[in-house]
Amino acid sequence: MKEKWDAFMGRFGFAVTMAICLLVVGISGYFLLFDREESAQQEKPAPVSGDLSTPVTEISVPEHPAESGMQPIPEVLSPEPDIPASAPMPEIAVDDTPVIAEAPQLIVPPLKGDVLAVFSMDTLVYSETLGDWRTHDGVDISAKPGTTVQAASAGTVRTVTDDVLMGTTVVIGHKDGYETTYANLQASPTVKAGDTVTAGQVIGAVGTTAAAESSRSPHLHFSVTQDGIPVDPNEYLNR
Repeated sequence: MKEKWDAFMGRFGFAVTMAICLLVVGISGYFLLFDREESAQQEKPAPVSGDLSTPVTEISVPEHPAESGMQPIPEVLSPEPDIPASAPMPEIAVDDTPVIAEAPQLIVPPLKGDVLAVFSMDTLVYSETLGDWRTHDGVDISAKPGTTVQAASAGTVRTVTDDVLMGTTVVIGHKDGYETTYANLQASPTVKAGDTVTAGQVIGAVGTTAAAESSRSPHLHFSVTQDGIPVDPNEYLNR
């Protein structure tokens, strides 16, 4: 009898234990589900009250503040950055080269005398010596042989030559592309190529070495060019 009772209690106890376990699982699931729903309700946004269909009124902003009585907002300028008083000033190079005043250009006649033949590049003139008509690129100034001839202006002696037609000739270069030529000189001028001369300096003496003008009385043939173009000597002397 006791064995039957023990067998019955064993089966009954097992069923009771299973029932209790299921009950515990069900209660736990219920509370877990309840907590999730409550949390979800708390996270929902609050409903918006009022009529959502009401249109929003636009606010017009006047283009010119003065028309609406509004005062314009003054522009605020950022302050200038302060420059430290101790900032070193940049050094400026000073040119202390002494200034030397340049003397004005001085032009003097190579000698004084009567004009035997004038400057003529547009009209042909008759050459008694050569027996033909030709241009004359200078002036012939009458003077006795041995009369000193002066440089008309400061410059550098370019050449000293013995020309076949014009005899002993000295050419001096000057500023602004000018050159002066002194022909029919004596055979031994007082200057040589490369010499620097001043206005009025003696460069030679009147001679009779110009074969092309031998029919005329002793004279100096004086001519001027600028950049290689003949210029009236009188215009040059009167500059």
